[in-house]
Amino acid sequence: MTEPAGLSTREAAERLGVKPETVYAYVSRGLLTSRRAAGGRGSTFDAQEVDALARRHRRPASDATPTTTGTPGAPGVGAIRTGITFIDKGRYYFRGVDATALAQRYGYEEAAEWLWTGVLRPGTRFTAPRETLSAARRAVGALPAHSGPVDRLRVAAIAAAAADPLRFDLSPEAVLGSARALIPTLVDALPPAGGTEAGDPDAEEGALARRLWSRLTDRSPDDASLRALDTALVLLIDHDLAASTLAVRVAASARAHPYAVVSAGLGTLEGPLHGAASGLAHRFLTDVLQRGSAAPVVADQLRTGRRVPGLGHRLYPGEDPRAQALFRLLDGIPAAAPALGAARDVVETTARHVPLHANVDLALAVLSVSAGMPAEAGETVFAVARTAGWIAHALEEYEEHPLRMRPVGHYDGPKPPQPLPLPLPPP
Repeated sequence: MTEPAGLSTREAAERLGVKPETVYAYVSRGLLTSRRAAGGRGSTFDAQEVDALARRHRRPASDATPTTTGTPGAPGVGAIRTGITFIDKGRYYFRGVDATALAQRYGYEEAAEWLWTGVLRPGTRFTAPRETLSAARRAVGALPAHSGPVDRLRVAAIAAAAADPLRFDLSPEAVLGSARALIPTLVDALPPAGGTEAGDPDAEEGALARRLWSRLTDRSPDDASLRALDTALVLLIDHDLAASTLAVRVAASARAHPYAVVSAGLGTLEGPLHGAASGLAHRFLTDVLQRGSAAPVVADQLRTGRRVPGLGHRLYPGEDPRAQALFRLLDGIPAAAPALGAARDVVETTARHVPLHANVDLALAVLSVSAGMPAEAGETVFAVARTAGWIAHALEEYEEHPLRMRPVGHYDGPKPPQPLPLPLPPP
């Protein structure tokens, strides 16, 4: 028996509802397999593989989940289907559950475990393996004293990867095991703000929020302040396809192991237009407190052509729901009153001319300023929190066809053929 003839390029394009050029783009991304047609003319495609791709990218309208990252149901990088976060009408949801309600009820480790597995385990705690933590601490300790928090987190992630011989196992069970070890390693490898952990029973085994607090400030926390930090961690776990999350999915598409996936996210997060936003808000708020009013600080900011940090978010026409949730908690902390008042002064001052609302960076700044944390503390909180979301996205991407994150470049350089370049004459 002879093998059945495959689909021609035109027939495959018709089944997929795309142009013939797009079919070859799918081949370059690894989404389709092409075979040379009989006689050597053209390519053929397996009908079952084409139909499977069509089903993945063209769901019925009743089953289509809205997305904030492109046209629902469209194939390719412009519309990455995800079941993790949905943003709609000023609210955001983790797997269909209101994220702010989840943060009010559960801690970071419980929320992360539920996001990964769909099972809520009260009292979940993440503990770093001793050998892994020791390697990460040695690596972080070798960095210069002026190293930033993301520098330390990236080095800790690399050291943790080197200590894990099973890191290349991408089965869900292995990835989750790596994640449960990596997140506490990132936190516990950071140097304590007070310089020592002696006598602290929660140094490596208590709730992650308490351990992170000791890395951000040498002040003793009260229950309300710890609750605010833990809530911030949950609120920041994921926020759809932000730049760092997209980088994570690209790495996972190439089948990078989970430590490398997190490293990709941390590298993108360090950009000044992403993770550093909370630090700008912290410094701005500190200036407002020192000068006693937001008006001159806002004026100076605008005079230099810079936007006021901590205000506005392109996904929320009103106030960021993450900021709302944190402000409610901070309102019950006496030590946060001055910074909270300064933040409200900033919002009211700018609202005279521009209808911008507070975003989560301003709320994080209130927390960090009131707790005596450095300006980089918000970036650290963001990075640790988002690691759980990055792992969730990696788990999704590992189930997709590999190397699908391969956009087609549009060459606009010199038209070939060009002559070989000439070397510079000797001096």
